[in-house]
Amino acid sequence: MRAAATKKGLIQQKTTGLQEMGTFRCDGCGEEFLINHPLAFANIRVAEKQARWLEKVLAYDHEYEKKHSERIELPG
Repeated sequence: MRAAATKKGLIQQKTTGLQEMGTFRCDGCGEEFLINHPLAFANIRVAEKQARWLEKVLAYDHEYEKKHSERIELPG
């Protein structure tokens, strides 16, 4: 299982083996995403870099009038 950002507020599947690393809020619409890492690879510094990457992805969605995905795989 890979690190992913999942929309907050959706009915979350029970995912064992994942550590919640934080919440990211989209500047454009205010939707919140939970950043989750596999337990064996949980790293706050990586999560911070992923949050900056996620910010660009969500801004791109707004620029091209796309809906945000419910789950976004994050780079390692």
